[in-house]
Amino acid sequence: MQMSDTREIKAAPSEVWAAILNPDVLKACIPGCTEVTGNRDDGFEATVTQKVGPVKATFKGAVTLSLITEGAAVTISGEGKGGPAGFAKGGAVVQLEPIPEGTRLSYEVEANVGGKLAQLGSRIIDGFAKKMADEFFNRFQTAVEGPTEPEVLEPDVAAEGNDEGSDGAEGQKKGWFKRLIS
Repeated sequence: MQMSDTREIKAAPSEVWAAILNPDVLKACIPGCTEVTGNRDDGFEATVTQKVGPVKATFKGAVTLSLITEGAAVTISGEGKGGPAGFAKGGAVVQLEPIPEGTRLSYEVEANVGGKLAQLGSRIIDGFAKKMADEFFNRFQTAVEGPTEPEVLEPDVAAEGNDEGSDGAEGQKKGWFKRLIS
């Protein structure tokens, strides 16, 4: 299964690059992830629990980074074993490009599964993989740049009954990763 997409993130390429190599950010962004350890040079180990159709499994796997072009591109490869449920392996080529609004993040993902998971059929697996990729990159974008505009605008409604005028501070919200490195 293969897929690709592009995201425009309202943050400098250096911030996006630092976030994509940070194990705490990865843990927060990977759906179902309970643990990420390791580092950029040696690779990461992760534990992820997911339910795909009727099959629920905890995958333990390794993630390695290769073909690193500092601040611009990285190839992420991983393989996880889910015991009797089977295995999942794949990779992503992630590229960063500076744009006036911040950073354009492009990715191409390839994933394969085996064991009981493979018996579910390609339609279920492809839909699940697309959902997981979308959720990861949505969480990643929020972690780096903060909540989307509709969430930032909500405090205006809440501020109507609040004489303290807290909406100015809420409009300045940043993603947790951006606050961490600022």
